[in-house]
Amino acid sequence: MLRRKVLFHQENARVHTSVQSMAEIHNCGFELLPHPPYSPDLAPSDFFLFPNLKKHLGGQRFSTNDEVKAAVDAYFDSKEESFFFNGLNAWKGRWQKCIELDGDYVEK
Repeated sequence: MLRRKVLFHQENARVHTSVQSMAEIHNCGFELLPHPPYSPDLAPSDFFLFPNLKKHLGGQRFSTNDEVKAAVDAYFDSKEESFFFNGLNAWKGRWQKCIELDGDYVEK
């Protein structure tokens, strides 16, 4: 009888790679797909969101955590949908570059 394995993917968080978690994945008959090591090239927050936010907040001083939260919320609320759409499209290009470079660092 032909049987297909279920492909399973998860990030490399400790809870996901614990002995107990790995045993359960094996017991379920899943085939675990390897997750690449963390790469700022592939994390939208690191190559797209945070650099823009850092530039926006640069030079400002905040007295409380609430002021920081309000400034961050105002920043993201002010962004058009296209800002996020364009960022995610650029992310797809980063994935392709990373694949072509066999995981090497992607220059800007």
